[in-house]
Amino acid sequence: MPPWIIDLFARYGYAVVFAGVFLENAGLPVPGETALLAGGALAHAGRLSIEWVIVTAIAGATLGDNLGFLIGRLGGRVLAERHGWRLGLTAARLAEFDRFFARHGAKTVFIARFVTGLRVFGALLAGGSEMAWRTFLFYNATGAVVWATAVGAAGYFLGHSWETLERWIGRGGVIAFAVVGALAAWAALRARRRRTS
Repeated sequence: MPPWIIDLFARYGYAVVFAGVFLENAGLPVPGETALLAGGALAHAGRLSIEWVIVTAIAGATLGDNLGFLIGRLGGRVLAERHGWRLGLTAARLAEFDRFFARHGAKTVFIARFVTGLRVFGALLAGGSEMAWRTFLFYNATGAVVWATAVGAAGYFLGHSWETLERWIGRGGVIAFAVVGALAAWAALRARRRRTS
């Protein structure tokens, strides 16, 4: 494990896990998953408690996503309607996104937790799509428990080999992102075919 990570955890411990996971889930592209993996690896080495690493990550993920949801709810939709055209986000595409989220929003919130790029923006998108907060909270918290436990345990059990751990998580995130992208493209194509038939 890189010495700077050990130094950071030696000084700030669980706060590093919380801050990294919280900020990533609030919509900032920071290495929250890496902070959780490092916390698990350091628990393996006896420097932290794996139980507290996981509980801290669950709290950071749930609270961070709720802040991201609030940001999406208060300003995400307005921002997308006003400036989305610069990214190819037309009114028709926004409507398509809304239909997709109406049908698959809960599953998307849960699965987004496990996909590196989606984890950063999933809550913002859910808030901007007018998803009901209670539905979001349930699937967000459930995903946070499963994700924090799985990633924290991976860090703990693979803590002896940091390089293997980074490679495994990196590939898994890319594969999951590709699968979610392919499913979204398939759903959009299927919806278009229904409209034309």
